[in-house]
Amino acid sequence: MTSDVWLPIPADEIEGLPDGLDYRHWDGAADYPADPADCAFYVVPYMKGMDVALRPLAAMTSLRVVQTLSAGIDHVAPGLGSLPSGVRLCNAKGVHEASTAELTLALILASLRGIPGFVRGQDAEEWRSGFYPALADKSVLIVGYGSIGAAIEDRLTPFECARVARVARSARATERGPVHALAELPALLPEADVVIVSTPLTEETKGLAGAEFLARMKDGALFVNVARGQVTDTKALLAELESGRIRAALDVTDPEPLPPGHPLWHAPGVLISPHVGGSTSAFMPRARRLLADQLTRYAAGEALRNEVLTTG
Repeated sequence: MTSDVWLPIPADEIEGLPDGLDYRHWDGAADYPADPADCAFYVVPYMKGMDVALRPLAAMTSLRVVQTLSAGIDHVAPGLGSLPSGVRLCNAKGVHEASTAELTLALILASLRGIPGFVRGQDAEEWRSGFYPALADKSVLIVGYGSIGAAIEDRLTPFECARVARVARSARATERGPVHALAELPALLPEADVVIVSTPLTEETKGLAGAEFLARMKDGALFVNVARGQVTDTKALLAELESGRIRAALDVTDPEPLPPGHPLWHAPGVLISPHVGGSTSAFMPRARRLLADQLTRYAAGEALRNEVLTTG
């Protein structure tokens, strides 16, 4: 049985890797480090795009595990049909929650308190004083209440929000309160001052924040997307922004990267960050710990963490 492990991080930079496996370093380079047919455990290069992620998959005929370093799996999902039966797909739950939640709060606070305007004012040597919205006493809706959504609520707690409502694919109870089913979303949107989207990208969520979704948001509300760009209908969002009815803070866009000249760059009331929710100084230590733990479990024949699905 093959023991090749493809890692996007050099093995000597990961403390705690088990002995007995053959580690190959591949981070998306044109040349493969070994024959893909011998790879048993494939760790997908981080933030290198779908083309890189999928390139070796069809040739990985001995594959047993695909491990992403992202919370989402949409960049590898199209290649799963080419894999042998029984391949386990694991995501990076636990790696990105803190960083993504931090950026979510940064985007909300910067948008509400007018920070982009202050930066432009500083560049122009203008003193732009006045009253600005606060996060305190606002009603917040989190659409996509997984581990990242929960981490966002953890960080909202000290800001004295009037209410935090939660939506996921199906209803459930949590210590913080109820999680509403996606079917209840239309009734919840008009009540929220801030709507945060942190869902995975699936067939169900693609285009979720479309014209009807956005139209249900209250006048003056802030739309925040830290999920995937394709969760939002860009044309519908542009129409709402250009009308001045709502504002937006986006870490992800569709298309992405957002090309020069795209109208979203200069739409009124929008703050854009370049998909940096997870790419912080917290990423590498947490990614290394995850890989050491997963590979130790794999070598010992134990259950892996964060299994999303098994190919059939």
